[in-house]
Amino acid sequence: MRSVEITIRGRVQGVGFRYYALRLAGEKHITGYIRNKPDGSVFIEAEGVEEDIDSFLVWCRQGPPRARVDELIITDCSPAGYLKFDIR
Repeated sequence: MRSVEITIRGRVQGVGFRYYALRLAGEKHITGYIRNKPDGSVFIEAEGVEEDIDSFLVWCRQGPPRARVDELIITDCSPAGYLKFDIR
C-alpha cells in the first residue's frame, strides 16, 4: 500500500483534470480525493497498491488531452484510510 500527496501545476484547471482522474482512480481502485486550489494548481491525495499508484502518477505527468503539466510534486504520506476517490 502506498499513499501520496500530489500537487500538479500548469494548465490543469478547466480541462477536465479532476474528472479524468476520478475515472482513472476508479479503474485502478485508488482511494482519496482531488481538488482545485486557489493558486490554479490541482491537489490529490491518493492511496492504493504501489503499482496502481505508480501508474496513476505516470498519467498525472501528462493529464487529460487539453492539460499542460509544468510541475508535479509527489510526497509520500501516511494512509488516511479513504474508502473511495472523490472530487472536493
